[in-house]
Amino acid sequence: MDRMPGWLRQHLAALRAVAVLTVLLGLVYPLVTTGVAQALFHHQANGSLVEGGHGSSLIGQSFTDADGNPVRKYFQSRPSAAGDGYDPTSTSAGNLGPEDVIDTPDRKSLLTQVCTRSKAIGELEGVSGARPYCTPDGVGAVLKVFPDKAVSVNQACPAVPFVATYEGRRVECARPGEDYAAGRTVPVRGDATAVVPADAVTASGSGLDPHISLAYAELQAPRVAKERGLDQAEVERLIRQHTTGRALGFMGEPAVNVLELNLALDRS
Repeated sequence: MDRMPGWLRQHLAALRAVAVLTVLLGLVYPLVTTGVAQALFHHQANGSLVEGGHGSSLIGQSFTDADGNPVRKYFQSRPSAAGDGYDPTSTSAGNLGPEDVIDTPDRKSLLTQVCTRSKAIGELEGVSGARPYCTPDGVGAVLKVFPDKAVSVNQACPAVPFVATYEGRRVECARPGEDYAAGRTVPVRGDATAVVPADAVTASGSGLDPHISLAYAELQAPRVAKERGLDQAEVERLIRQHTTGRALGFMGEPAVNVLELNLALDRS
């Protein structure tokens, strides 16, 4: 062994290190951590699955009918940009920012998506779906301004523009196929105050968030109580029962797990 060349000793030492680390980190460590997780956090370690084959309480779900319409007796989740909605294999955000305000022939802008959702939720819940930078018909209130006119680019003709004039210019509806890129982009805030909460009209970063804000849950409570023939106070009690507080007492906001709340309603 003493006569073994130095390069060979180095290679053998490296192979022994690989073998030892493979056993420790590839076998022993995973087995120990899995065992500890199963012993101390059995429910969480197995995916926080809900009894009855309802999936995981960590992943949001849609409560809609075959046509995508909300089932009125259920609390609705926040929107999802993951695949066709809450797809764990396609978890992602929409990657659209606040400057995404002009619709194109093949895609609605983020602003119009928000406006459309807000209008629909307002109609569902019997409240105003109006919000800043949105037209009454539920699209982004955005003008392309030219020296002699302004165009409401998200309101295709023959729609009536949300304002008749802007800074002395007549406002026109957008003519399909016409290029308005040369105009100055002006989002118009308006004087609307949003009643529908932000999480009701925007997707989470992962697209899988199972929670909604307490404000959105309370907005839906009257509808759910009426559809189920329950006292609203009982529905609000269940909301509080399925509300989680701030992490460590100070991070984030209280949130309501929609799946667990709807299952509790079905059991009531």
